[in-house]
Amino acid sequence: MVLEPPRRLVRALAEDPGADDAAAWLDRLPELVEAATRHHGVRVERLLQPGGRSGVVLLVRRADDAPAVLKLAPPRARPAAEAAALARWDGLGACRLLSEPEPGTEDDARHGAAPGGDATGRAAAPLASERGLLLERLRPEISLSSLPQAKAMLEAAETVRRLWVPVTGESSYETLTARTERQATRMRQAAGPLVLPLVENALAVRRDLLADAARPDAERVLLHGAFRQAKVLAGERLPWLAVGPEPVIGERAYDVARLARDRLEDLVASDGGASAARRRVTKLADALDLDRDRVQGWAHFRATVAGVAALAAGRRQEGETLLEFAAWL
Repeated sequence: MVLEPPRRLVRALAEDPGADDAAAWLDRLPELVEAATRHHGVRVERLLQPGGRSGVVLLVRRADDAPAVLKLAPPRARPAAEAAALARWDGLGACRLLSEPEPGTEDDARHGAAPGGDATGRAAAPLASERGLLLERLRPEISLSSLPQAKAMLEAAETVRRLWVPVTGESSYETLTARTERQATRMRQAAGPLVLPLVENALAVRRDLLADAARPDAERVLLHGAFRQAKVLAGERLPWLAVGPEPVIGERAYDVARLARDRLEDLVASDGGASAARRRVTKLADALDLDRDRVQGWAHFRATVAGVAALAAGRRQEGETLLEFAAWL
């Protein structure tokens, strides 16, 4: 089939540190789609637009005419880890994985690597990236972002709570320490002198949070990793189901830190934005029985990381807005 990747995806992959690998994957996309549809025995209805920033999403029909979604993503997006998490949740709070996880997927999710890959997600022939993920079809046009803010945050809290599965013993997923170390390294490299004080503060906050997380009694939970309102879609089995996890093992406070800055433009445009941001953090922490200071700390770190990355990519307004939010916290 003739397939033009969504512009949003092309821009996002161009900003990725592995842009050369991503470009090669985009060049192969038509043949990957053909191979994946043949492997799963589905026919394509249409490409979902504008789509996401990590992969291509196709609305498809199975052999029995049942609707489904076929998602293809480059190895660096860690589709094997996504498949492993969706299989672990088995539809509880998240869309169902309809295809069987590839052999070894659970083990290969460690450090986010695809089967046969390394800790960065690189692999010579990653099956999850080649064959894609066949997923339960939700209603992509309706996310929690379509609801009033108060209702959206309430539904988001109830959804993310279902995903938090305690992990004991050896983990098969990337750790929070490893993920945030990569983020911290990129942030240090990209930070200009004007934002360096904020960056240094965010790095210090991360060190303190991880020091506490190293205690023997610290939380070790399977997290969505990229949870926000736009990642929760309307479903049939349940009113709302999460999609697009970037799974990681760590503490729950990290998982709601991104949620805290949803609809950030509204916060920035309002009077008393700083106070409103802190109130939002408090409400989230209270609703999910989390430590407010830890939610605020992770929200500060993650907003600073995102803000510096946006500035480095030339998205000045977005970057400045994110860093303003980070400074409030």
